[in-house]
Amino acid sequence: MSWNRSVRGDLRQSESVRLPYTDRAEAGRVLAERLAPMGLEGAAVLALPRGGVPVGYEIARRLGSRLDVLVTRKIGYPPQPELGVGAIAEGGAPVFDAGLLQRLGLREQDLAATVAAERAELGRRVEVYRRGRPLPEITGRPVIVVDDGLATGGTARAAVRALRERGPSRLVLAVPVGAAETVGGLDAEVDDLVVPAAPWEFRAVGQWYRDFEQLTDDDVIAWLDRAARTRETG
Repeated sequence: MSWNRSVRGDLRQSESVRLPYTDRAEAGRVLAERLAPMGLEGAAVLALPRGGVPVGYEIARRLGSRLDVLVTRKIGYPPQPELGVGAIAEGGAPVFDAGLLQRLGLREQDLAATVAAERAELGRRVEVYRRGRPLPEITGRPVIVVDDGLATGGTARAAVRALRERGPSRLVLAVPVGAAETVGGLDAEVDDLVVPAAPWEFRAVGQWYRDFEQLTDDDVIAWLDRAARTRETG
């Protein structure tokens, strides 16, 4: 199953893609072909690091856009940090999974220390990746948010809500693969949603890639530098 919401605003099933993807680069090229006819040339392309950056590179190259990052952090349940109960994006407020908090018997204020720690790490990564550059100005411009997959969708939701506050003319979320239930839940958050593959049986993003290597901060910087050189040379 795959989903693509058109500029008319409807959510429709589109042609299937062959899974698993070879790697993030192939996934990015598939997305780029879906985005190319949507009138988004020159849009700001903001990838969620780390895994979204190689995907975003292919999209930015295809559309002639500048590639940058929007840094997000998962807010974990303190006794079990890998369990995400929310997320934050730079410039945005924390976004929590209210249902999960209720099941765990937690209030948002109970996570204040965790949120503060994640904000500190978010700030560190912003400095490392952007090296003093501000977040690109997106007011009145189309913006494409890119990640390598959607499992729970927490970080993507935090990202698009933070960006919506900045007043883009059009907010697009583009992801190669996502859990069908998650994709449906994010539909109302954006103007356009492009997800070529949305399987119902979804365990983890990595299962949909043959090569799903873990990326480092240095990898992110290298992809951003490569994108800048590619744009300069045309």
